[in-house]
Amino acid sequence: MRLLFQGDSITDAGRDRVDPHRLGNGYPNFTAELINTKFSDINWEFINLGISGNRVIDLVDRRQKDFIDIQPDIVSVLIGVNDTWRAFDNNDPTTAEKFEANYRLLLEDIKKNTNAKIIMIEPFLLHNEPNKDKWRSDLNPKIDAVRRLAREFADIFIPMDGIFAAACIDNPPEYWAADGVHPTKEGAKFIAENYLDALSKLLNR
Repeated sequence: MRLLFQGDSITDAGRDRVDPHRLGNGYPNFTAELINTKFSDINWEFINLGISGNRVIDLVDRRQKDFIDIQPDIVSVLIGVNDTWRAFDNNDPTTAEKFEANYRLLLEDIKKNTNAKIIMIEPFLLHNEPNKDKWRSDLNPKIDAVRRLAREFADIFIPMDGIFAAACIDNPPEYWAADGVHPTKEGAKFIAENYLDALSKLLNR
C-alpha cells in the first residue's frame, strides 16, 4: 500500500531529498509509525515529497512527476498556509479564487490519472503571534475553499484548523506550534493521531 505525503514545510519537516522514504521529523514520520503499528498486516510504502515553501501552484506544476507518475494508493495533501504567508512577507498574494482553481486542477488530475484515495488536510493557523492575527482575513477564505473541494474530491477530510482550535483549550497554541504554523513535536504527533483516525475510517478498520 503506497501512501504519498504531499505539501509544504509542515510535511517536508527536514526530510531526505535524496531518499523520499526517509520521512523527516514531522507528522509523516509519526503517522507512518502509528500506521505500521495499527495496520501491521499491510505492507506499507511511505513516500514524503513535501517541499518547504510550496504553494498550491507548486503542487500543480509538479503534479505529473510527484503525484501521477508515482501512482500512489493513497495521497494526502496539506497545503495553503504559504499562499497566505507570501502575501504578507513578499507582497505576492494568491487570491482565494485562484487558490481554489489551482487546487481543483490538482485534484482533478489526481482523480483522472490515478486510482488513489485522497486525504485532504485543511491548512491551519494557531493564534500565538499577534502579527499573524491579520493573516486570518486571507487564510479563512482559503480554508473555506479547501472544505468545498473536500466535499467534492476527498475520500477523507481532516479539519486541522478546527481541531487545533479545540486543542488550544487544554494546551496553549505554542505547545502545538511555536510560530503558529510549524508544529512542535507534540503538534506533529497530534496531527499524526488525527491522521490515523481518518485512515482507519478510510480502511473501514
